[in-house]
Amino acid sequence: MAPISIPTRTLPDGREMPWLGLGTYPAKGRAAVDAILAAIESGYRLIDTAYNYGNEDAVGTAIRESGLPREEFFVTSKLAGRHQGKPYVREGFSASLERLGLDYVDLYLIHWPLPKVGRYVESYVEMVALQQEGLIRSVGVSNFLDEHITAVVAETGVVPAVDQLQVSPTHAQVDVVNGVARHGTVVQAWSPLERNSGILEHPTVTGIAERLAIAPAQVVLRWLVDRDITSVPASTNPDRQRLNADIFGFALEPADVAAMTAIDVGKPVKQDPRTWEEF
Repeated sequence: MAPISIPTRTLPDGREMPWLGLGTYPAKGRAAVDAILAAIESGYRLIDTAYNYGNEDAVGTAIRESGLPREEFFVTSKLAGRHQGKPYVREGFSASLERLGLDYVDLYLIHWPLPKVGRYVESYVEMVALQQEGLIRSVGVSNFLDEHITAVVAETGVVPAVDQLQVSPTHAQVDVVNGVARHGTVVQAWSPLERNSGILEHPTVTGIAERLAIAPAQVVLRWLVDRDITSVPASTNPDRQRLNADIFGFALEPADVAAMTAIDVGKPVKQDPRTWEEF
């Protein structure tokens, strides 16, 4: 089968990022390499990893084994909480780069703001320095709220290219997404298909899927696109990977988008960025 063509989204720094990429957590080792290679064959070029996932080595191996030029890929990794703070950012980044076996990453994110630790601003400053040295193409954040982005922009003048957030039908996060987007930052949804939650059996999702003759997962992922949200769904199954990527030949009706958003349970996410600590 021919690879699926995944369009790109322009980031605030002018660089292009695929609208959809492959989330790699929690796959590791050879199983992760094989899953990433299958995704590459289907047309994926954005590969999302993190220091704390323990699979950066697998991502690098898959890129090399694919035989494709490095510049065809958009590789994202993330700064672990243990590496926050000016003295430690370069240590953490260098460890990721070594594990990946790459000369640069396309996007580097602060994994969590950890406001109680209070080092996310100085960490971002150091990441901007790494960007200026050419080791990072785009700097961004993950699980940051409006207040956190405001703080890093005030210090550096550099708008985060991307903010990865937990966005899914159960947690549509309308106000949070709007608060982040007002900076010009591109929102990227992690865990958009809500692992093991049953969201793909929700009657609103299945009703839209049946009417459009598509899969429930495609409804969810297209709902994000129609909200101007990119995503990195995780799957090690080649058929599901291909299905997840095949969402750019149709659009949902505004009423469908509204109905999907209305699934929101109205409860805060379990991992609240104001209090969550992960090192």
